[in-house]
Amino acid sequence: MDSHPQADSIENLPREVRVAQLRDLVDTLHMADEIASKGYLIASSELADLMDVNASAVTSRGDHWVWRNWVVSRVRREGNQILWQLERVD
Repeated sequence: MDSHPQADSIENLPREVRVAQLRDLVDTLHMADEIASKGYLIASSELADLMDVNASAVTSRGDHWVWRNWVVSRVRREGNQILWQLERVD
């Protein structure tokens, strides 16, 4: 039995599809960089969309954590929304 079925299924995709997925990933990382560099605050649902996870996965991580090249910090609550800030770490 294969211990990495997702990795194998990605490798079996056509090259064009893999390149398109990589392009989408780079676009996502550029967005995260712009959000961080401009100091924009984003809601949990927006952050979840950016990270491609469920919103509960964002809020369950706590107030301060790392995602890829960014430190994610809970900044404040506005109404029923939690706002987050990204800070680039190298």
